[in-house]
Amino acid sequence: MLVLGLESSCDETAAALVKGRVVLAEVVRSQLDLHRVYGGVVPEIASRAHLEAVEAMVRETLDQAGAGLSSVGGLAVTQGPGLVGALLVALGFAKGLSMSLGLPLAGVNHVQAHALAPFLSRAGEDEPREPGFPLVALVVSGGHTSLFLASGPLGFRTLGRTLDDAAGEAFDKSAKLMGLGYPGGRLVEELAVSGDPGAFRMPRPLWGKGLDFSFSGLKTQVQTVYRQYGMDSEPAGSQALRDLAASFQSAVVDVLVHKLELAAVAHGVRDVVIAGGVAANGELRAKALGRFSGLGLGLCLPRPSWCADNGAMIAHLGGIQLAHGLNILDLGAEARPRWPV
Repeated sequence: MLVLGLESSCDETAAALVKGRVVLAEVVRSQLDLHRVYGGVVPEIASRAHLEAVEAMVRETLDQAGAGLSSVGGLAVTQGPGLVGALLVALGFAKGLSMSLGLPLAGVNHVQAHALAPFLSRAGEDEPREPGFPLVALVVSGGHTSLFLASGPLGFRTLGRTLDDAAGEAFDKSAKLMGLGYPGGRLVEELAVSGDPGAFRMPRPLWGKGLDFSFSGLKTQVQTVYRQYGMDSEPAGSQALRDLAASFQSAVVDVLVHKLELAAVAHGVRDVVIAGGVAANGELRAKALGRFSGLGLGLCLPRPSWCADNGAMIAHLGGIQLAHGLNILDLGAEARPRWPV
């Protein structure tokens, strides 16, 4: 079945056409430039930008695939979690398409869709191997840091979650404390490449204490070091700032890999997944690959472009739900800004 997927949970408007696990066409419009001046996502601005973009995204995706709406067999849309005003844009548009075309519409959990993103492929390329369920998935982004045990693409159980800041949120907030711009995660990573990860002591929160996460203390330590060493008077890109970025990033990555390993060993799985926006971080990908290869575990990572929010992952999971008749939406369906997996 050819599925059209729509995504508008935060600050990317996205659409994609997917058949099975194969992405035939996709378009993503970022709002980065709109929000940069405010140092973060402004919900009202995000919603208006989605309204302006969503129809164009669908048309562009269909044109890219050389397809018409008559060839689409089903629809999928992010129903949550996310910013409620942003979610309502794609949800409302998808319900309108569903009604006018007589097509079934699946409401997709954005976080669960991220966890399955490593198994997508592009048309004309070999599909990645089928996932070896059960597996443990770490979804790590600006809004979420959670560990799941997945018995199958539709069977997820939460093993651990962040108790305060998500990892991506900690990156962004720490970047702000360091006087960097927005988005902070990318800027911290760029500085860290030429920094010394052992230059400053950083805590590894909740190390060895279950599978939950906590990153607010790391953010506080960044602020303490920044002030203690007078880095506000340092030039942009100074070695001290590079060392602080590297020390912070190393601590976050160590915790993420360690908790994922604990979960994988405890549940005896063969494969692990890291997905979500922070999964594009080069240090995390490299450290995880080295660690899990040494343990004989398969590590499944999305393409960097599929780590960020996208319509392909929504269409993929939506297609699975449609095949099983799960969470099929009617016109009364509402957005779910808080929606645990």
